[in-house]
Amino acid sequence: MTFVAAPFPAEAPYFRREFTSDGPPDRARLQVTALGIVEPYLNGTRVGDEVLAPGWTSYRHRLQVSTYDVTHLIRPGANALGAIVGEGWAAGRLGYEGKRHHYTQRPALYMRLELTHGGQTTIVTTDEQWTAGTGAVLAASLYDGETYDARREPDGWSLPGFTGAWSPAEPFDWDPGTLVPRVATPIRRIEELLPVETVVKDGRTIVDFGQNISGWVRLAVTGEAGQSVTIRHAEILRDGALDTETLRTARSTDRYTLRGGGQEVWEPRFTFHGFRYAEIDGPFDEVRAVVVHSDMRRTGWLDTSHDLLNRLHANTVWSMRGNFVGVPTDCPQRDERLGWTGDLNAFAPTAAFLYDVRGVLGSWLEDLAAEQREKGYVPWVVPDVLSTPSSPTALWSDVAVSLPWALYQEYGDTEILRRCHDSMAAFIRDVETRLDDDGLWSSGFQFGDWLDPDAPPDNAGEGKTGRHLVAAAYLAKTTREMADTARVLGTADAGHFASLAERTREAFRAEYVTGNGRVAGESATAYALAICFDLLDPAQEAHAGTRLAQLVAKAGFRISTGFAGTPLILPALSRTGHLQEAYLLLLETGCPSFLYPVTMGATTIWERWDAVLPDGTLNSTGMTSLNHYALGAVCDWLHKTIGGLTPLEPGYRRMRIAPKPGGGLTHATLTHTTVRGEVRIGWCVTDRFALEVTVPDGTHALVELPDGQITEITGGTHSFDCEPPGEDGPREPYTMDTPLKTLAGDLTVWRALREVFAKHFPGIPLDGTAPEAAVYSLNRIVGFIPGASEELKNDLRSALGGSR
Repeated sequence: MTFVAAPFPAEAPYFRREFTSDGPPDRARLQVTALGIVEPYLNGTRVGDEVLAPGWTSYRHRLQVSTYDVTHLIRPGANALGAIVGEGWAAGRLGYEGKRHHYTQRPALYMRLELTHGGQTTIVTTDEQWTAGTGAVLAASLYDGETYDARREPDGWSLPGFTGAWSPAEPFDWDPGTLVPRVATPIRRIEELLPVETVVKDGRTIVDFGQNISGWVRLAVTGEAGQSVTIRHAEILRDGALDTETLRTARSTDRYTLRGGGQEVWEPRFTFHGFRYAEIDGPFDEVRAVVVHSDMRRTGWLDTSHDLLNRLHANTVWSMRGNFVGVPTDCPQRDERLGWTGDLNAFAPTAAFLYDVRGVLGSWLEDLAAEQREKGYVPWVVPDVLSTPSSPTALWSDVAVSLPWALYQEYGDTEILRRCHDSMAAFIRDVETRLDDDGLWSSGFQFGDWLDPDAPPDNAGEGKTGRHLVAAAYLAKTTREMADTARVLGTADAGHFASLAERTREAFRAEYVTGNGRVAGESATAYALAICFDLLDPAQEAHAGTRLAQLVAKAGFRISTGFAGTPLILPALSRTGHLQEAYLLLLETGCPSFLYPVTMGATTIWERWDAVLPDGTLNSTGMTSLNHYALGAVCDWLHKTIGGLTPLEPGYRRMRIAPKPGGGLTHATLTHTTVRGEVRIGWCVTDRFALEVTVPDGTHALVELPDGQITEITGGTHSFDCEPPGEDGPREPYTMDTPLKTLAGDLTVWRALREVFAKHFPGIPLDGTAPEAAVYSLNRIVGFIPGASEELKNDLRSALGGSR
């Protein structure tokens, strides 16, 4: 098992070797990998349909090998193997620290061809018989782009009989014990997008593909030899030109120089970009955007009667697609693109619903465990290319526990837990040594509720919720998951982890919860964590839910949570009986809110709620990725509450089907391909609530209708109906004389009235709970205002009328 490298510096060296086959083989199997990005050839034919292979893993521990059946490509007599190896993740610039050569000083190739003729086997592998040269690929940077000069491509370089003056390849030392069969789903070209708009500006063509993606541009071009075309990429435009601020230092620029002599079609193969827009400087005939990501099988869909909500869900899907390019990354466009653990941990249940992620995340968890064994901690990014150690942190490091547990819930496979048990336990035992005398995780660095919209622009972790409150809450959750894992597996440490789970829960309650259920800090995230992580007794939970609903209403139903709280804010509200508040929060469109980016034209999830400001300019904080899936974790609530599907047992052997209509939605359809078959849930509201459910054979479902009816069903299609939810009969229209207390009882109209007052009287509160609210009306309040404008009165009347 040997690797070879070029004896000269090159970002994308070419390799070749000839061999002879005594007639057609019975079987020919080719194994390929590289330190870099490899494109293999056999007798001039590109082998396989993977791109960006072998993907990115923790190369020093695990370097994935792809295997191909190439029997049909072998010729009797002379044959030739070839490969181009770009720098990729192994040798190129990687990470926001700007460093190169994280794994190797130069690209290196491994190939092994096994030919079987009858009972005889012949092996052709990378060895001293290989030669190396250069070709058309002159630059191949993941961040900065690819440069390709078609005039310099050696004709026939991967065919037998090539006579170019190439140099002997050098043996390259690499531990063969790192080579492993491919586990992760291969990266492929998934689809092509046509331009939706093309504009010429200052002699350059701006192409809008209508969707923010990961991938590259494919050009068809006709011109003279030596003419060049330059393609620059961006997520957003400013004044009709590319705005590259979200790329930071990534140049994201591809260059193609024509060979001449007819139409040429080209696309890069050793880079990828995150973009919606491309600026093309030079001649071209046709252009397409090529969508590239891990070729996962889609397993989850949701469609509703609300267009903005459907776009939010679609944006989440596209952000997942754009960030599952071999590794689950934070973003695909800037000089980062790292496997941040916190982003994935927040998003994992949504990811496992939308796609079959067992391959991608199974491989990633193997990398995490390997890095953890070597370093003694769970890195903040996996694979780890940071220059400093990662201290254990809630939501980030504890992905070692919560991700396997989330995958087990989705797929019901105990082997997931068995493979990850040692890594899970090592993390929990490490944090256990760091607890104070009261059982709290009260010291050390924490990210907290990262990117809370109220955090200072230069300190994203300094939000409203105490960092160590977040840590203590998440530790109570993860120790319970660890205890449940040990129970499922029947391991000897089950009792210890059960005791630790109870200890950390009680420690949180003693430090952060009052007897009545108030939670320290009085933030939405603090309440959401306490409610969803079962840290309160029933009476406390009810009180906490009421207080959370008040906080959400006080914020005008604008979002006030970051990475830690966002996945939980809607579940906490609906769990405690505040479904109306949950829908008002979900459907708010002001900044910041779940739907605000959609109203601003977003086609993916943003890193910040306000990454683009209302005036259309970027929020220039250095963290303004427009393709960042973490906050799309809200879709887990959409699936479980609007779609109505929740597993009651891992793998959906038993499930709950309980859609909860609200927010004016009139219909929704959810489809989920579980490991046991397809579940389909469709409901609509007319004069009745109608529900149709299909569940796989061999499964059981508990169907809960909005009116409280509960029915248990087995495999097949079943129909139900009941009175529509929330119908208390018609009410009298609100007027300017309706008491404030009555108006405050209608959350929708009260929100509209508060917005009117915020517009006309900034900073002056409107309190519908005060004693005088029982007798005061809007007319009476307006009478107290000298010179009250007609605009104010009209706005108030519009708010009242819009409540219907």
